[in-house]
Amino acid sequence: MTPITPVYEAQATATGGRDGRATTSDNKIDLKLSPPKEMGGTGEGTNPEQLFASGYSACFLGAMKFATTQDKSLPKVPNDASVTATVGIGPRPDKGFGLAVTLSVNLPGVDRAEAERLVQAGDEICPYSHATRGNIQVDLQVA
Repeated sequence: MTPITPVYEAQATATGGRDGRATTSDNKIDLKLSPPKEMGGTGEGTNPEQLFASGYSACFLGAMKFATTQDKSLPKVPNDASVTATVGIGPRPDKGFGLAVTLSVNLPGVDRAEAERLVQAGDEICPYSHATRGNIQVDLQVA
Protein backbone atom coordinates (compact mmCIF):
# COMPACT_ATOMS: atom_id res chain seq x y z
CA MET A 1 0.00 0.00 0.00
CA THR A 2 1.27 3.45 -0.91
CA PRO A 3 1.29 5.75 2.11
CA ILE A 4 -0.30 9.18 1.78
CA THR A 5 0.06 12.40 3.70
CA PRO A 6 -3.47 13.71 4.25
CA VAL A 7 -4.17 17.35 3.44
CA TYR A 8 -7.53 17.09 5.22
CA GLU A 9 -9.06 14.69 7.71
CA ALA A 10 -12.73 14.33 8.59
CA GLN A 11 -13.79 12.79 11.86
CA ALA A 12 -17.18 11.31 12.67
CA THR A 13 -18.43 9.34 15.64
CA ALA A 14 -21.30 6.87 15.62
CA THR A 15 -23.11 5.77 18.74
CA GLY A 16 -25.75 3.07 18.92
CA GLY A 17 -24.74 1.40 15.64
CA ARG A 18 -27.31 1.37 12.85
CA ASP A 19 -29.97 2.53 15.30
CA GLY A 20 -28.22 5.50 16.86
CA ARG A 21 -26.54 8.78 15.87
CA ALA A 22 -23.65 9.96 13.74
CA THR A 23 -21.96 13.28 14.35
CA THR A 24 -18.91 14.95 12.93
CA SER A 25 -16.29 16.58 15.14
CA ASP A 26 -17.27 20.02 13.78
CA ASN A 27 -21.00 19.28 14.34
CA LYS A 28 -21.85 20.03 10.70
CA ILE A 29 -23.43 16.59 10.54
CA ASP A 30 -25.65 15.31 13.32
CA LEU A 31 -27.88 12.54 12.04
CA LYS A 32 -30.31 10.07 13.50
CA LEU A 33 -29.45 6.62 12.17
CA SER A 34 -31.88 3.79 11.62
CA PRO A 35 -31.89 0.67 9.52
CA PRO A 36 -34.03 0.79 6.37
CA LYS A 37 -37.40 -0.96 6.48
CA GLU A 38 -35.98 -3.66 4.18
CA MET A 39 -33.57 -4.59 6.98
CA GLY A 40 -36.16 -4.57 9.75
CA GLY A 41 -35.81 -0.94 10.80
CA THR A 42 -38.18 1.99 10.86
CA GLY A 43 -36.44 3.79 8.00
CA GLU A 44 -36.99 7.07 9.85
CA GLY A 45 -33.32 8.03 9.97
CA THR A 46 -30.36 7.98 7.65
CA ASN A 47 -28.44 4.76 7.11
CA PRO A 48 -24.75 4.14 6.37
CA GLU A 49 -25.46 3.11 2.78
CA GLN A 50 -27.09 6.50 2.08
CA LEU A 51 -24.08 8.28 3.53
CA PHE A 52 -21.68 6.15 1.47
CA ALA A 53 -23.72 6.77 -1.70
CA SER A 54 -23.68 10.53 -1.06
CA GLY A 55 -19.94 10.61 -0.49
CA TYR A 56 -19.03 8.37 -3.41
CA SER A 57 -21.22 10.21 -5.93
CA ALA A 58 -19.92 13.66 -4.89
CA CYS A 59 -16.31 12.50 -4.84
CA PHE A 60 -16.59 10.76 -8.23
CA LEU A 61 -17.99 13.90 -9.88
CA GLY A 62 -15.18 15.92 -8.32
CA ALA A 63 -12.63 13.39 -9.58
CA MET A 64 -13.92 13.75 -13.14
CA LYS A 65 -13.62 17.54 -12.86
CA PHE A 66 -10.08 17.19 -11.52
CA ALA A 67 -9.19 14.77 -14.33
CA THR A 68 -9.97 17.48 -16.89
CA THR A 69 -7.37 19.74 -15.29
CA GLN A 70 -4.75 17.00 -15.66
CA ASP A 71 -5.64 15.87 -19.18
CA LYS A 72 -6.73 18.70 -21.49
CA SER A 73 -7.91 16.19 -24.13
CA LEU A 74 -10.84 15.21 -21.87
CA PRO A 75 -14.17 16.94 -22.43
CA LYS A 76 -15.29 19.58 -19.95
CA VAL A 77 -17.69 18.34 -17.27
CA PRO A 78 -21.01 20.10 -17.94
CA ASN A 79 -22.45 22.27 -15.16
CA ASP A 80 -25.55 20.05 -15.06
CA ALA A 81 -23.58 16.80 -14.82
CA SER A 82 -24.62 14.36 -12.11
CA VAL A 83 -23.51 11.09 -10.58
CA THR A 84 -26.05 8.85 -8.90
CA ALA A 85 -24.61 6.18 -6.63
CA THR A 86 -26.79 3.23 -5.78
CA VAL A 87 -25.37 1.30 -2.84
CA GLY A 88 -26.83 -2.10 -2.07
CA ILE A 89 -26.17 -4.24 0.99
CA GLY A 90 -26.85 -7.92 1.38
CA PRO A 91 -25.57 -11.13 2.91
CA ARG A 92 -22.32 -12.59 1.63
CA PRO A 93 -22.15 -16.31 0.83
CA ASP A 94 -19.28 -16.82 3.29
CA LYS A 95 -20.37 -14.69 6.26
CA GLY A 96 -21.40 -11.18 7.11
CA PHE A 97 -22.60 -8.60 4.65
CA GLY A 98 -21.29 -7.11 1.44
CA LEU A 99 -21.87 -4.03 -0.68
CA ALA A 100 -22.55 -3.53 -4.37
CA VAL A 101 -22.36 -0.10 -6.01
CA THR A 102 -23.63 1.26 -9.30
CA LEU A 103 -22.45 4.70 -10.37
CA SER A 104 -24.68 6.18 -13.05
CA VAL A 105 -22.98 9.18 -14.64
CA ASN A 106 -25.01 11.74 -16.56
CA LEU A 107 -22.96 14.10 -18.75
CA PRO A 108 -25.50 16.03 -20.86
CA GLY A 109 -24.22 17.08 -24.26
CA VAL A 110 -21.05 14.96 -24.08
CA ASP A 111 -20.51 12.37 -26.81
CA ARG A 112 -20.85 8.85 -25.37
CA ALA A 113 -17.30 7.75 -26.23
CA GLU A 114 -15.88 10.93 -24.68
CA ALA A 115 -18.14 10.51 -21.64
CA GLU A 116 -16.85 6.97 -21.15
CA ARG A 117 -13.26 8.25 -21.34
CA LEU A 118 -14.07 10.89 -18.72
CA VAL A 119 -15.72 8.31 -16.44
CA GLN A 120 -12.66 6.07 -16.69
CA ALA A 121 -10.38 9.00 -15.88
CA GLY A 122 -12.52 9.84 -12.84
CA ASP A 123 -12.43 6.22 -11.71
CA GLU A 124 -8.62 6.25 -11.83
CA ILE A 125 -8.47 9.36 -9.61
CA CYS A 126 -11.38 8.99 -7.18
CA PRO A 127 -10.26 7.89 -3.68
CA TYR A 128 -13.55 6.03 -3.16
CA SER A 129 -12.81 4.05 -6.33
CA HIS A 130 -9.32 3.30 -5.04
CA ALA A 131 -10.74 2.12 -1.70
CA THR A 132 -13.39 -0.12 -3.26
CA ARG A 133 -11.44 -1.53 -6.23
CA GLY A 134 -11.15 -5.28 -5.87
CA ASN A 135 -13.10 -5.21 -2.60
CA ILE A 136 -16.70 -4.75 -3.69
CA GLN A 137 -18.68 -4.91 -6.88
CA VAL A 138 -18.74 -1.50 -8.61
CA ASP A 139 -20.54 -0.99 -11.91
CA LEU A 140 -19.87 2.23 -13.86
CA GLN A 141 -22.63 3.35 -16.20
CA VAL A 142 -22.83 6.29 -18.57
CA ALA A 143 -26.46 7.44 -18.59
